[in-house]
Amino acid sequence: RNFNPPAAMCGRICVAEVEEIVPRGSLDPDQIHLPGIYVHRIVQGHHEKRIEQRTTRKQEVA
Repeated sequence: RNFNPPAAMCGRICVAEVEEIVPRGSLDPDQIHLPGIYVHRIVQGHHEKRIEQRTTRKQEVA
């Protein structure tokens, strides 16, 4: 999130690869990492949704 706008400003064309294209206004503005003014092309990618699992070690008895 820190470098998305500066990186987009440096290039001539910015391509955003997205998981899903949704209607305008359906997302919370705080969830958008790159302002649309920097995006020239949008590509919908086909991503496998991987679910992260928390793994913890068992607590040792002292």
